Amino acid sequence: MVYFLTIPSCTIHALKTAFSSQSYRGVMDPLSDVLRFLEPDSYGFRGLSAQGDWCLEFPEGPGLKCQAIQTGVCWIEVDGLDAPVQLEAGDLVLLSGQHAFRTYTNRTVSPLSAYDVLLSVAVGHTAVLNGGGHVTGMGGFFKFKAPYAERMLSELPPLIHIRPNASGSTMKWAVEQLMSELRQPEIGSALLAAHLAQMLLIQGLRLHITSSTQGTGWLYALRDPRLHAALCAIHKNPEAQWTLQTLAGISGMSRTSFAAHFKAIIGETCMNYLTQWRMTVASHHLAKRGISVARAAELSGYSSESAFSAAFKRVMGQVPSNFSKDTDIRSAVTADRIKP
Repeated sequence: MVYFLTIPSCTIHALKTAFSSQSYRGVMDPLSDVLRFLEPDSYGFRGLSAQGDWCLEFPEGPGLKCQAIQTGVCWIEVDGLDAPVQLEAGDLVLLSGQHAFRTYTNRTVSPLSAYDVLLSVAVGHTAVLNGGGHVTGMGGFFKFKAPYAERMLSELPPLIHIRPNASGSTMKWAVEQLMSELRQPEIGSALLAAHLAQMLLIQGLRLHITSSTQGTGWLYALRDPRLHAALCAIHKNPEAQWTLQTLAGISGMSRTSFAAHFKAIIGETCMNYLTQWRMTVASHHLAKRGISVARAAELSGYSSESAFSAAFKRVMGQVPSNFSKDTDIRSAVTADRIKP
């Protein structure tokens, strides 16, 4: 089973294109919106074939990680979670990257560095451990450029576990096809691999939304038709002068019921969520060269630059005028953190 790292710049560009193309922007929904604003920067996938007793250790780090099991049984243990999770053939897991984790068949053996094992082979190829052949699968890493990406990813569960009865044959085909395109590139492989990686990420989150029975946060609100309508409105027009009454009407609820339901499912008030999203939109604009603070304020629904600056500092921890120049520094630090 397992994983990752960075691929050529042409393929990175293809992944960015897949997430930000005009046709993609034409159908806007909250999940698509969030993924677009995360600004995918790089990704990569490798395989593992292992047998016997083994344990691979992965450090915490930025981005989102993915693992898919093709044959055999193993366990995954994530720091901060109460118990390890058994993984079987057909299982897919997404990890938010905020915690270190281990994948193993025997927790008592001395762990090996996952980097040392997996980086011994090229992207798209399979590392062999203890002769291989028992547990097989693949995994990957999605890195995002947006300076606010880690804050947004931190709202995801540490471990998202998708079982084969939920994922069906589509995910299995996508995993196998992605590895094939990376292992034996042909004409158009860069763009096709980027779309397949995008498909794994989106489908994994989609299946988690539809199959989960509980949870708090924006991801879980997407399965609630009433809250979904309100989130779609906020994401489509963050600059609109939204009120709690207006959003409640869009959701078909009374103001009081909507406010209570929104906070119960998402974990924060509707107006706070609106402000958080507006600051995310503003960050996206400010990270682009040539966008003034006044223009970013306008695009985020603020007629007063001073009110916008105060809200931005409260949410993002710095004044908007410093944001764009600090972005390059943070990107460089993040790049250093993921080097094996």
